[in-house]
Amino acid sequence: MPAKRVLLLYITEVSGHHSATLAIENAIKIIRPETEVMNINAFNYTNPISERIINRLYMTVIKNTPQVWDYLYDNPQVVKNLENIKKTIHKFNSSKLKNLFERFKPDIIACSQAFPCGMVADFKKNHNYNVPLVAVLTDFIPHAYWIYDTVDYYVVPSEEIGELIEQKGVAKEKIKPFGIPFDQKFNAVVDKNKVINKLNFSSNLPTILIMGGGQGLGPLKSIVKSLEDTIHKIQVIVITGNNEKLYRTLKKKEKKFKNKFAIFGYVNNVNELMDVSDAIITKPGGITTAEALAKKIPMFIIKPIPGQEANNTAYLTKIGAAVKVEDLDKINLVVDDLLNSPEKLSKMRFSAEKISKPNASMDIANLLLNPRHG
Repeated sequence: MPAKRVLLLYITEVSGHHSATLAIENAIKIIRPETEVMNINAFNYTNPISERIINRLYMTVIKNTPQVWDYLYDNPQVVKNLENIKKTIHKFNSSKLKNLFERFKPDIIACSQAFPCGMVADFKKNHNYNVPLVAVLTDFIPHAYWIYDTVDYYVVPSEEIGELIEQKGVAKEKIKPFGIPFDQKFNAVVDKNKVINKLNFSSNLPTILIMGGGQGLGPLKSIVKSLEDTIHKIQVIVITGNNEKLYRTLKKKEKKFKNKFAIFGYVNNVNELMDVSDAIITKPGGITTAEALAKKIPMFIIKPIPGQEANNTAYLTKIGAAVKVEDLDKINLVVDDLLNSPEKLSKMRFSAEKISKPNASMDIANLLLNPRHG
Protein backbone atom coordinates (compact mmCIF):
# COMPACT_ATOMS: atom_id res chain seq x y z
CA MET A 1 0.00 0.00 0.00
CA PRO A 2 1.46 3.41 -0.97
CA ALA A 3 2.20 5.95 1.78
CA LYS A 4 -0.68 8.22 2.67
CA ARG A 5 -0.48 11.84 1.54
CA VAL A 6 -1.63 14.57 3.96
CA LEU A 7 -1.88 18.23 2.91
CA LEU A 8 -1.76 20.80 5.74
CA LEU A 9 -2.66 24.43 5.02
CA TYR A 10 -2.07 27.49 7.23
CA ILE A 11 -1.46 31.23 6.77
CA THR A 12 1.37 33.44 8.07
CA GLU A 13 4.79 31.96 8.87
CA VAL A 14 5.16 33.19 12.46
CA SER A 15 1.71 32.37 13.77
CA GLY A 16 -0.33 29.98 15.85
CA HIS A 17 -1.87 28.63 12.64
CA HIS A 18 1.58 27.50 11.46
CA SER A 19 2.50 26.13 14.90
CA ALA A 20 -0.69 24.08 14.77
CA THR A 21 0.09 22.44 11.42
CA LEU A 22 3.70 21.77 12.50
CA ALA A 23 2.40 20.05 15.64
CA ILE A 24 0.03 17.93 13.54
CA GLU A 25 2.81 17.07 11.09
CA ASN A 26 5.13 15.97 13.91
CA ALA A 27 2.37 13.82 15.41
CA ILE A 28 1.69 12.17 12.03
CA LYS A 29 5.38 11.33 11.69
CA ILE A 30 5.39 9.78 15.17
CA ILE A 31 2.40 7.56 14.35
CA ARG A 32 3.24 6.73 10.74
CA PRO A 33 6.71 7.96 9.65
CA GLU A 34 6.29 6.92 6.01
CA THR A 35 3.39 9.38 5.53
CA GLU A 36 4.01 12.10 2.94
CA VAL A 37 3.11 15.47 4.45
CA MET A 38 3.00 18.78 2.60
CA ASN A 39 2.68 21.72 5.00
CA ILE A 40 2.29 25.02 3.17
CA ASN A 41 1.32 28.65 3.66
CA ALA A 42 -1.83 28.71 1.53
CA PHE A 43 -2.08 32.51 1.35
CA ASN A 44 1.51 32.83 0.19
CA TYR A 45 1.01 30.03 -2.32
CA THR A 46 -2.08 31.58 -3.92
CA ASN A 47 -1.50 35.32 -3.36
CA PRO A 48 2.17 36.03 -2.43
CA ILE A 49 1.96 39.80 -2.99
CA SER A 50 -1.43 40.19 -1.32
CA GLU A 51 -0.19 38.19 1.67
CA ARG A 52 2.51 40.74 2.51
CA ILE A 53 0.12 43.67 2.07
CA ILE A 54 -2.70 42.12 4.12
CA ASN A 55 -0.37 40.94 6.90
CA ARG A 56 1.04 44.46 7.19
CA LEU A 57 -2.45 45.95 7.13
CA TYR A 58 -3.67 43.49 9.79
CA MET A 59 -0.78 44.31 12.13
CA THR A 60 -1.37 48.07 11.64
CA VAL A 61 -5.09 47.75 12.40
CA ILE A 62 -4.46 45.58 15.49
CA LYS A 63 -1.89 48.00 16.88
CA ASN A 64 -3.56 51.31 16.03
CA THR A 65 -7.32 50.79 15.58
CA PRO A 66 -8.29 47.46 17.18
CA GLN A 67 -11.93 48.58 17.32
CA VAL A 68 -12.05 48.23 13.51
CA TRP A 69 -11.06 44.56 13.77
CA ASP A 70 -13.60 44.13 16.57
CA TYR A 71 -16.32 45.35 14.19
CA LEU A 72 -15.21 43.13 11.29
CA TYR A 73 -14.67 39.94 13.30
CA ASP A 74 -17.58 37.46 13.02
CA ASN A 75 -20.03 40.28 12.25
CA PRO A 76 -23.03 38.57 10.51
CA GLN A 77 -23.63 41.57 8.24
CA VAL A 78 -19.95 41.74 7.25
CA VAL A 79 -19.89 37.97 6.64
CA LYS A 80 -22.94 38.33 4.37
CA ASN A 81 -21.54 41.35 2.51
CA LEU A 82 -18.22 39.59 1.90
CA GLU A 83 -19.80 36.46 0.45
CA ASN A 84 -19.56 37.51 -3.21
CA ILE A 85 -16.03 38.91 -2.78
CA LYS A 86 -14.99 35.67 -1.09
CA LYS A 87 -16.42 33.56 -3.93
CA THR A 88 -14.56 35.69 -6.50
CA ILE A 89 -11.25 35.26 -4.64
CA HIS A 90 -11.81 31.51 -4.33
CA LYS A 91 -12.61 31.26 -8.05
CA PHE A 92 -9.47 33.25 -8.89
CA ASN A 93 -7.38 30.88 -6.74
CA SER A 94 -8.98 27.65 -8.00
CA SER A 95 -6.46 27.05 -10.82
CA LYS A 96 -3.56 27.21 -8.37
CA LEU A 97 -5.34 24.84 -6.02
CA LYS A 98 -6.06 22.48 -8.92
CA ASN A 99 -2.35 22.41 -9.81
CA LEU A 100 -1.43 21.74 -6.18
CA PHE A 101 -3.94 18.91 -5.82
CA GLU A 102 -2.96 17.29 -9.13
CA ARG A 103 0.72 17.48 -8.25
CA PHE A 104 0.56 16.23 -4.65
CA LYS A 105 -2.59 14.07 -4.87
CA PRO A 106 -3.57 14.40 -1.18
CA ASP A 107 -5.63 11.69 0.50
CA ILE A 108 -6.88 14.25 3.02
CA ILE A 109 -6.55 18.02 3.62
CA ALA A 110 -6.52 19.84 6.96
CA CYS A 111 -6.62 23.63 7.46
CA SER A 112 -5.73 25.50 10.63
CA GLN A 113 -7.23 28.80 9.44
CA ALA A 114 -10.56 29.74 7.89
CA PHE A 115 -9.18 31.35 4.67
CA PRO A 116 -7.63 28.18 3.17
CA CYS A 117 -10.48 26.10 4.56
CA GLY A 118 -12.96 28.23 2.62
CA MET A 119 -10.88 28.01 -0.57
CA VAL A 120 -10.73 24.22 -0.43
CA ALA A 121 -14.39 23.90 0.60
CA ASP A 122 -15.55 25.94 -2.39
CA PHE A 123 -13.15 24.08 -4.70
CA LYS A 124 -14.67 20.78 -3.54
CA LYS A 125 -18.16 22.10 -4.23
CA ASN A 126 -17.42 23.62 -7.65
CA HIS A 127 -15.16 20.87 -9.02
CA ASN A 128 -16.79 17.77 -7.51
CA TYR A 129 -13.54 17.12 -5.61
CA ASN A 130 -14.14 14.42 -3.00
CA VAL A 131 -10.97 14.45 -0.91
CA PRO A 132 -11.89 14.76 2.81
CA LEU A 133 -11.42 18.24 4.33
CA VAL A 134 -10.78 18.80 8.04
CA ALA A 135 -11.10 22.21 9.72
CA VAL A 136 -8.86 22.55 12.78
CA LEU A 137 -9.97 25.48 14.96
CA THR A 138 -7.19 27.15 16.93
CA ASP A 139 -9.34 29.48 19.05
CA PHE A 140 -11.99 28.81 21.68
CA ILE A 141 -14.97 30.39 19.92
CA PRO A 142 -15.94 29.37 16.36
CA HIS A 143 -16.76 32.13 13.88
CA ALA A 144 -18.96 32.08 10.78
CA TYR A 145 -16.04 32.19 8.30
CA TRP A 146 -15.40 28.49 9.09
CA ILE A 147 -18.82 27.17 8.12
CA TYR A 148 -19.03 25.23 4.83
CA ASP A 149 -21.15 22.22 3.82
CA THR A 150 -18.17 20.47 2.22
CA VAL A 151 -16.04 20.37 5.37
CA ASP A 152 -16.02 16.73 6.49
CA TYR A 153 -14.82 17.20 10.07
CA TYR A 154 -14.45 20.09 12.50
CA VAL A 155 -11.81 19.68 15.20
CA VAL A 156 -12.79 21.98 18.08
CA PRO A 157 -11.10 22.87 21.41
CA SER A 158 -13.73 21.29 23.69
CA GLU A 159 -17.14 19.66 23.94
CA GLU A 160 -18.66 23.03 24.90
CA ILE A 161 -17.27 24.67 21.75
CA GLY A 162 -18.56 21.71 19.77
CA GLU A 163 -22.08 22.60 20.92
CA LEU A 164 -21.58 26.19 19.75
CA ILE A 165 -20.50 25.14 16.28
CA GLU A 166 -23.42 22.70 16.14
CA GLN A 167 -25.70 25.70 16.75
CA LYS A 168 -24.19 27.29 13.62
CA GLY A 169 -25.56 24.42 11.56
CA VAL A 170 -22.74 21.84 11.63
CA ALA A 171 -23.91 18.23 11.98
CA LYS A 172 -22.93 16.66 15.32
CA GLU A 173 -21.21 13.68 13.69
CA LYS A 174 -18.77 16.04 11.96
CA ILE A 175 -17.56 17.57 15.25
CA LYS A 176 -14.46 16.20 17.00
CA PRO A 177 -13.66 17.87 20.37
CA PHE A 178 -9.98 16.87 20.31
CA GLY A 179 -8.55 20.25 21.36
CA ILE A 180 -6.08 22.74 19.89
CA PRO A 181 -2.92 21.05 18.52
CA PHE A 182 0.45 21.86 20.06
CA ASP A 183 3.92 20.32 20.04
CA GLN A 184 4.22 17.00 21.89
CA LYS A 185 7.26 18.28 23.79
CA PHE A 186 4.86 20.21 26.05
CA ASN A 187 3.76 16.83 27.41
CA ALA A 188 7.32 15.70 28.16
CA VAL A 189 8.77 15.61 31.68
CA VAL A 190 11.24 18.47 32.24
CA ASP A 191 14.18 18.50 34.65
CA LYS A 192 13.12 21.68 36.46
CA ASN A 193 16.29 22.02 38.54
CA LYS A 194 18.40 21.90 35.38
CA VAL A 195 16.34 24.68 33.77
CA ILE A 196 16.39 26.80 36.96
CA ASN A 197 20.16 26.48 37.20
CA LYS A 198 20.60 27.37 33.53
CA LEU A 199 18.58 30.55 34.12
CA ASN A 200 20.67 31.29 37.22
CA PHE A 201 17.39 31.44 39.17
CA SER A 202 16.49 30.27 42.66
CA SER A 203 14.26 27.24 43.21
CA ASN A 204 12.81 28.98 46.30
CA LEU A 205 11.34 32.04 44.57
CA PRO A 206 8.13 32.28 42.52
CA THR A 207 8.74 32.63 38.79
CA ILE A 208 6.54 34.68 36.45
CA LEU A 209 6.69 34.14 32.69
CA ILE A 210 5.78 37.04 30.36
CA MET A 211 5.00 36.33 26.69
CA GLY A 212 3.80 38.44 23.78
CA GLY A 213 3.45 35.69 21.19
CA GLY A 214 5.72 35.14 18.21
CA GLN A 215 5.49 38.83 17.25
CA GLY A 216 6.25 40.10 20.78
CA LEU A 217 3.02 42.08 20.88
CA GLY A 218 1.48 43.75 23.90
CA PRO A 219 2.66 46.22 26.57
CA LEU A 220 5.53 44.09 27.84
CA LYS A 221 7.56 47.10 29.01
CA SER A 222 4.68 48.31 31.20
CA ILE A 223 4.28 44.83 32.68
CA VAL A 224 7.98 44.58 33.50
CA LYS A 225 7.87 48.00 35.16
CA SER A 226 4.84 47.08 37.26
CA LEU A 227 6.34 43.77 38.39
CA GLU A 228 9.25 45.68 39.91
CA ASP A 229 6.75 46.88 42.55
CA THR A 230 5.62 43.45 43.78
CA ILE A 231 5.74 42.89 47.53
CA HIS A 232 6.94 39.36 46.93
CA LYS A 233 10.48 38.85 45.77
CA ILE A 234 10.04 37.19 42.38
CA GLN A 235 12.04 36.18 39.32
CA VAL A 236 10.80 36.93 35.84
CA ILE A 237 11.24 35.36 32.39
CA VAL A 238 10.42 37.59 29.41
CA ILE A 239 10.03 36.26 25.85
CA THR A 240 9.89 39.02 23.23
CA GLY A 241 9.51 36.79 20.15
CA ASN A 242 10.54 38.47 16.90
CA ASN A 243 10.29 41.95 18.43
CA GLU A 244 14.02 42.76 18.33
CA LYS A 245 13.54 46.40 19.35
CA LEU A 246 11.76 45.37 22.54
CA TYR A 247 14.41 42.74 23.26
CA ARG A 248 17.24 45.30 22.98
CA THR A 249 15.37 47.83 25.14
CA LEU A 250 14.77 45.35 27.97
CA LYS A 251 18.31 43.92 27.81
CA LYS A 252 19.75 47.41 28.29
CA LYS A 253 17.71 47.85 31.48
CA GLU A 254 18.18 44.31 32.80
CA LYS A 255 20.93 45.07 35.31
CA LYS A 256 18.92 47.93 36.84
CA PHE A 257 15.95 45.72 37.71
CA LYS A 258 15.28 44.92 41.37
CA ASN A 259 14.06 41.40 40.57
CA LYS A 260 16.08 38.75 38.77
CA PHE A 261 15.23 38.71 35.05
CA ALA A 262 15.93 36.36 32.14
CA ILE A 263 15.15 38.05 28.81
CA PHE A 264 14.89 36.12 25.55
CA GLY A 265 13.93 36.81 21.94
CA TYR A 266 12.41 33.99 19.89
CA VAL A 267 13.00 30.67 21.68
CA ASN A 268 12.33 26.97 21.04
CA ASN A 269 12.14 25.87 24.69
CA VAL A 270 8.93 27.58 25.82
CA ASN A 271 7.86 24.20 27.23
CA GLU A 272 10.80 24.24 29.68
CA LEU A 273 10.24 27.87 30.63
CA MET A 274 6.54 27.20 31.29
CA ASP A 275 7.43 24.21 33.44
CA VAL A 276 9.48 26.29 35.89
CA SER A 277 6.92 29.13 36.03
CA ASP A 278 4.21 29.63 38.66
CA ALA A 279 2.08 31.87 36.43
CA ILE A 280 2.14 33.30 32.92
CA ILE A 281 1.28 36.83 31.77
CA THR A 282 0.31 36.59 28.13
CA LYS A 283 -1.90 37.46 25.22
CA PRO A 284 -4.44 34.63 24.82
CA GLY A 285 -3.53 33.21 21.43
CA GLY A 286 -5.04 29.77 20.94
CA ILE A 287 -1.80 27.76 20.77
CA THR A 288 -0.12 29.52 23.71
CA THR A 289 -3.29 29.01 25.71
CA ALA A 290 -3.48 25.29 24.85
CA GLU A 291 0.17 24.86 25.88
CA ALA A 292 -0.38 26.70 29.17
CA LEU A 293 -3.49 24.63 29.92
CA ALA A 294 -1.51 21.43 29.32
CA LYS A 295 1.13 22.68 31.78
CA LYS A 296 -1.64 23.69 34.23
CA ILE A 297 -0.25 27.23 34.56
CA PRO A 298 -2.54 30.01 35.85
CA MET A 299 -2.82 32.78 33.23
CA PHE A 300 -2.95 36.56 33.57
CA ILE A 301 -4.38 37.85 30.31
CA ILE A 302 -3.41 41.29 29.04
CA LYS A 303 -4.65 43.39 26.10
CA PRO A 304 -6.44 40.66 24.12
CA ILE A 305 -6.95 41.48 20.44
CA PRO A 306 -10.65 42.13 19.74
CA GLY A 307 -12.27 39.15 18.10
CA GLN A 308 -10.51 35.82 18.56
CA GLU A 309 -8.38 36.75 21.60
CA ALA A 310 -11.26 38.55 23.32
CA ASN A 311 -13.38 35.42 22.84
CA ASN A 312 -10.58 33.21 24.17
CA THR A 313 -10.34 35.49 27.21
CA ALA A 314 -14.06 35.29 27.91
CA TYR A 315 -13.95 31.50 27.76
CA LEU A 316 -10.82 31.08 29.92
CA THR A 317 -11.95 33.50 32.62
CA LYS A 318 -15.39 31.92 32.69
CA ILE A 319 -13.98 28.47 33.47
CA GLY A 320 -11.53 29.91 36.01
CA ALA A 321 -8.19 29.13 34.33
CA ALA A 322 -7.29 32.79 33.76
CA VAL A 323 -7.65 36.31 35.15
CA LYS A 324 -7.97 39.31 32.84
CA VAL A 325 -5.90 42.28 34.00
CA GLU A 326 -7.53 45.56 33.01
CA ASP A 327 -5.08 48.02 34.60
CA LEU A 328 -1.51 47.11 33.64
CA ASP A 329 -0.06 49.57 36.17
CA LYS A 330 -1.56 47.37 38.88
CA ILE A 331 -0.50 43.99 37.57
CA ASN A 332 1.93 43.80 40.49
CA LEU A 333 -1.07 43.83 42.86
CA VAL A 334 -2.80 41.04 40.93
CA VAL A 335 0.37 38.91 41.03
CA ASP A 336 0.86 39.58 44.75
CA ASP A 337 -2.76 38.68 45.43
CA LEU A 338 -2.37 35.34 43.67
CA LEU A 339 0.95 34.55 45.35
CA ASN A 340 -0.69 35.34 48.72
CA SER A 341 -3.33 32.71 48.06
CA PRO A 342 -2.10 29.16 47.37
CA GLU A 343 -5.77 28.13 47.28
CA LYS A 344 -6.46 30.44 44.30
CA LEU A 345 -3.39 29.14 42.50
CA SER A 346 -4.46 25.57 43.10
CA LYS A 347 -8.02 26.26 41.93
CA MET A 348 -6.78 27.88 38.69
CA ARG A 349 -4.47 24.93 38.02
CA PHE A 350 -7.38 22.54 38.53
CA SER A 351 -9.57 24.55 36.14
CA ALA A 352 -6.79 24.51 33.52
CA GLU A 353 -6.31 20.76 33.85
CA LYS A 354 -10.06 20.17 33.54
CA ILE A 355 -10.25 21.66 30.02
CA SER A 356 -6.75 20.84 28.77
CA LYS A 357 -6.40 18.44 25.85
CA PRO A 358 -2.81 17.15 26.05
CA ASN A 359 -3.36 14.52 23.33
CA ALA A 360 -4.86 16.96 20.79
CA SER A 361 -2.11 16.67 18.16
CA MET A 362 -2.02 12.88 18.30
CA ASP A 363 -5.82 12.60 18.16
CA ILE A 364 -5.95 14.93 15.13
CA ALA A 365 -3.13 13.00 13.44
CA ASN A 366 -5.03 9.73 13.96
CA LEU A 367 -8.15 11.31 12.45
CA LEU A 368 -6.22 12.41 9.35
CA LEU A 369 -4.64 8.99 8.95
CA ASN A 370 -7.93 7.12 9.57
CA PRO A 371 -10.80 9.54 8.78
CA ARG A 372 -13.42 6.80 8.47
CA HIS A 373 -12.70 5.63 12.02
CA GLY A 374 -12.43 9.15 13.48
